[in-house]
Amino acid sequence: MKICRTVSELKNAISERRSLGSIGFVPTMGALHAGHASLIERCRAENATVVASVFVNPTQFNDKNDLKNYPRTEEADAALLESKGCDIVFMPSVEEVYPEPDTRVFDFGTIGAVMEGAHRPGHFNGVAQVVSRLFDFVNPDKAYFGEKDFQQIAIIKSMCKQLGLTLEIVECPIVREADGLAMSSRNTLLSPEQRAAAPVIHMTLAASVARKEWADVEETKKWVKEQIDSNNMLKVEYYDIVDSLTLCSVDSWEHDGSIYGCIAVQVGDVRLIDNIRYK
Repeated sequence: MKICRTVSELKNAISERRSLGSIGFVPTMGALHAGHASLIERCRAENATVVASVFVNPTQFNDKNDLKNYPRTEEADAALLESKGCDIVFMPSVEEVYPEPDTRVFDFGTIGAVMEGAHRPGHFNGVAQVVSRLFDFVNPDKAYFGEKDFQQIAIIKSMCKQLGLTLEIVECPIVREADGLAMSSRNTLLSPEQRAAAPVIHMTLAASVARKEWADVEETKKWVKEQIDSNNMLKVEYYDIVDSLTLCSVDSWEHDGSIYGCIAVQVGDVRLIDNIRYK
């Protein structure tokens, strides 16, 4: 596996392999876990060359403490990537990715204004800035993202459409711990007591799927919030039940199209997100 620190090194390494076939790309912010490993494995199965990036992108953090505390485990990340068959990993500095400030402003309409967009101003603009730059550096045929970041995938697809990018965005299932907690780099920041409480999030979402047989959408939302908030370690920031394409709230289970429940929960100073499909 080749580790590249500069854009020129990265482009040269990819150029040497492009004739072998398709280029698959897995962008990450490091602190890798089994969820990331599953993305690399799928990318490996579907492409001649696997490229990953490890870069904690400052422009998508609206909380400076969150950026400061985000876990960084570069050596372990490199070992995991190599063990899963990654060919090239890009581990740049902030200055390498942003030699000049990125002042681009993207308009994602409704999908960028709700849920994460409403609670983390500027977050998705930062995501679009860095992912578009990484796509430009790598020029992949396919890029792989986990469905835990449900709204982010919609944002990235919109960004690709706006910029005329033709690569395929591959959505991969959420990988969970044995107790149901969605795998996240932020899980390592939880105290033992918080970690013991966190599985209540998925447990409650899973239980709410059966409740839709007799409870309407508003009742289901209220029940989910009450169940999670009843644990003194957990505080729901938002929970919404939305159309999978528009991300707008639905008011009936009879709604046309797929319906997902999306949640953000504050666990002490750590913020966790998850989602579940209702139909």
